[in-house]
Amino acid sequence: MYDERPENILTDFLTEYYSDQIESILLSSDHRLHYPLYVDFAELMEHDSLLGHEILNYPTEYLPLFDQAARWAQELVCKEVKKVWELERRSQGLECPAPSIKEFVHVRIEICGPMFDNPDFCPSIGRVRVKHRGILLTLKGTVIRSGATKMIEGERMYECRKCKHRFKVHPELESRNSIPKPTACPSEKSKYCESTSFQLLEGNQVCHDYQEIKIQESTQLLGVGAIPRSIPVILQDDLVDVVKAGDEVIVTGVLTAKWSPDLKDVRCDLEPVLVANYVRRINEIKLDIEIPDDIRQQFENFWSEFKDTPLKGRNAILRAICPQVYGLFTVKLAVTLTLIGGVQHVDASGTKVRGESHLLLVGDPGTGKSQFLKFAAKLSKRSVITTGLGSTSAGLTVTAVKDGGEWMLEAGALVLADGGLCCIDEFDSMREHDRATIHEAMEQQTISVAKAGLVTTLSTRSIVFGATNPKGQYDPDQSLSVNTTLSGPLISRFDIVLVLLDTKNPDWDKVVSDHILDQAEPEKDKCHEDMGKKWPLSLLRRYIHFVKEYFRPTLSKAAEEVISSYYQLQRRSATENAARTTVRMLESLIRLAQAHARLMFRNEVTQLDAITAILCIESSMTTSAIVDSVGNALHSNFTDNPDQEYAIQEQQILAKLKSFDEFPDFNQ
Repeated sequence: MYDERPENILTDFLTEYYSDQIESILLSSDHRLHYPLYVDFAELMEHDSLLGHEILNYPTEYLPLFDQAARWAQELVCKEVKKVWELERRSQGLECPAPSIKEFVHVRIEICGPMFDNPDFCPSIGRVRVKHRGILLTLKGTVIRSGATKMIEGERMYECRKCKHRFKVHPELESRNSIPKPTACPSEKSKYCESTSFQLLEGNQVCHDYQEIKIQESTQLLGVGAIPRSIPVILQDDLVDVVKAGDEVIVTGVLTAKWSPDLKDVRCDLEPVLVANYVRRINEIKLDIEIPDDIRQQFENFWSEFKDTPLKGRNAILRAICPQVYGLFTVKLAVTLTLIGGVQHVDASGTKVRGESHLLLVGDPGTGKSQFLKFAAKLSKRSVITTGLGSTSAGLTVTAVKDGGEWMLEAGALVLADGGLCCIDEFDSMREHDRATIHEAMEQQTISVAKAGLVTTLSTRSIVFGATNPKGQYDPDQSLSVNTTLSGPLISRFDIVLVLLDTKNPDWDKVVSDHILDQAEPEKDKCHEDMGKKWPLSLLRRYIHFVKEYFRPTLSKAAEEVISSYYQLQRRSATENAARTTVRMLESLIRLAQAHARLMFRNEVTQLDAITAILCIESSMTTSAIVDSVGNALHSNFTDNPDQEYAIQEQQILAKLKSFDEFPDFNQ
């Protein structure tokens, strides 16, 4: 098929494009390590498209040739590197290790770009079929199970007793990596040697690191009612321990079949398995939210238009939050600030202080709590929705499962939502033991596991958004703990706790009913609203992602003074809200003020942001310490002149804080 051998073409390709990687491998000191050589498949297709397609369709034949070409490329590059190394050692007297050719170098092929959109080579996990067997596949999913690292035998050397021919036998994946005993002599020189007697040569045993993980397709890509499918993935050598449970990964490998484990009363079948060639974590990479320059310019133009009335511009964004629910300004502001979050920092002792905020909605039935949960999940780049009634502590955190005689950890909802949003509806339906398990996950953002001899710590850097009904009729004279049956330590971990009470206000019912009837008539709705001023869901997702990515707000002096005074005032007047007025409330104020500065497209937390954070905290208090009438969050609506209303609230709050500063025992 080729004028020259494929190994020569691949060797030329590696020396031309990847000499820097090969040089760093040559200068490494450890000969026993397995070294990866990362290759961009697009560059290979540009170099030789015919050979690239052959590698896609027949990877089991060509990938070993690629590894052989990597060894030949080392020999070519080594000659040049040695010359430079000798000159530097003579002139500068450097004692750096001499370049040496490494035996274990594996070419890792990364497939991205237009090829990643090809369903023949990059299908979803649920679409993997027999037709994909034996070709180079790229799958995207979440690691839900991570097995222990094992050591397997890579090959055995046999010698024919009759013709003395030596040959290697490799393990068969279908038979659980066992190396079969040869049945006939494969010698090509002695064609008529039909010997069946062989001697195993000891002393040249080759072993490999081996690990099995399981990846599951993302629930974001599935329709309602679809069950997410999963597939086992085999990692070997340098790919071992690259990922852990909860990581979002892209895996390139060869699909093959493997006998399922021997289990009592279970039929032994072949199950699909992906032998990985390349693994990449995509936790830190922007998943599917790209911010083009024209979109960024659109954001800047929007805020320049509302330069004189910034709160009016903010409210224009907030109107796009859950537009099917009328009003509820306070809830929409709280949801937006929770999704944006504050800035994570490390204190003087080296302890990380979380930047993610948590939100709890407590309300009567029919107040739209679940609607906000579903909409928040759409806005987040990574989200998991569950209900308290159907979630055990193992389903929320992590569970130990036994697979083929081996214990493995399987990730729960909080681990799978790492870096995103975990929505828990019917929060009160969870058992007390199950609620206690998420204490560490919410504050320290880790889950410590000690199950079935597996002791580890998993990361849960997720936002927790809970919704619950009050226990019976909500009693304003009682504390939140009594009304919700949630413990004080758990309530203190939520930055905002909003209470939505259905007070049966006739005027409000009339406005809400008119809004719902207007939505039922799409043509009438189009006539009444200017579509140019509405923020679509896609633009809103991009905006939230953009401000989280590019803004790191810092507190101004005025904001620090306001937050400090308010915190001290709450500590003095804390009687019924003892569970809320802890140091966590001070950290919540800082996070909410930073989130509001991000929402306002700024890198500095001003007094406006601090007072808005105070108003959010006041809304989550059963008794107000500073605002005369907080009002029911359910009946909070958008105002025509938010900037003027804020000016009145600012004067009121600053006057209360100033009078508090004049207390005689303030500094005692």
